[in-house]
Amino acid sequence: MEAKEPIIISGKEEMRKWSRSVRAQGKSIGFVPTMGYLHEGHLSLIRESQKHAEVIVVSIYLNPGQFSPNEDLSTYPCDFLGDIQKLKSIPGGIDVVFHPHNLYDYGDGDGSKRNEEEMGKREGKVVSCVEAGGAGHQTWVRVEGLDKGLCGKNRPIFFRGVATVVTKLFNIVEPDVAVFGKKDYQQWRILERMVRDLDFGIKVIGAEVMREDDGIAMSSRNVRLSPDERKQAVSISRALSEAKVAAEKGQVNCCKDLRNSVSKIIEEAGGRIDYAEIVDQESLETAEVIERHVVFCVAAWFGKVRLIDNMEININA
Repeated sequence: MEAKEPIIISGKEEMRKWSRSVRAQGKSIGFVPTMGYLHEGHLSLIRESQKHAEVIVVSIYLNPGQFSPNEDLSTYPCDFLGDIQKLKSIPGGIDVVFHPHNLYDYGDGDGSKRNEEEMGKREGKVVSCVEAGGAGHQTWVRVEGLDKGLCGKNRPIFFRGVATVVTKLFNIVEPDVAVFGKKDYQQWRILERMVRDLDFGIKVIGAEVMREDDGIAMSSRNVRLSPDERKQAVSISRALSEAKVAAEKGQVNCCKDLRNSVSKIIEEAGGRIDYAEIVDQESLETAEVIERHVVFCVAAWFGKVRLIDNMEININA
């Protein structure tokens, strides 16, 4: 079968016009937002979206709004042509790649042409639009409460940037269904709540974590690990698996012991813990005992690479 060639759209109005023409034909639109450098985990989200919609849009956009001034956007891997080839390899293909130049207004009335200039090349470093250079953009979306813990503790603007860009993408693409990976568990729950609270007419689906053969969660960041760090990073999924088995065997009365056990395994492997928390699957509130459905979330550094992973633990009290 000949590979399906997706339409590549960069303009907001062109994207919106395409979506509305498709909907006028009675077709439903599935949407998978990404920041590019696609891997099998992303492709699994697209396959999931194909189950729920007739046409599929994938966005590829490196969102400056979720990077703080001390985080360098230029370190995020990029391979647009490779991404297109991967998308063409999916059975059934996709219909549109939405690849905007810039989604933020920098005060010049045209948010589509000045991505590199205003996000900036300052001494060779791409900077975030949340710095002074992005003064034209003033409106942000926050989901209060769910964004406080876990990744929100040490990355205070991250989820504001995520919620804002996803809101913008929803308003441009106008999908019926949007699929997000559960690897970014807190992000999925935040966006699910945002859609509910703001009455978006969009069904949000959380797709299961995709893993490499050795158990490590698939991530675009894995490519930045050295060979030794890559071996060490397997400790995250191994530690989470052991904790899940322990809980299912009855170790449910002291989450602190499970947290300490996971942290020890990762640190002994060479990792540095950012957080290791057991939280309620919906409220994301910290659990001290497991008497409901919880998720064990971990973030850890291996060298200069920060990885996240999680496993759901479902105990019927």
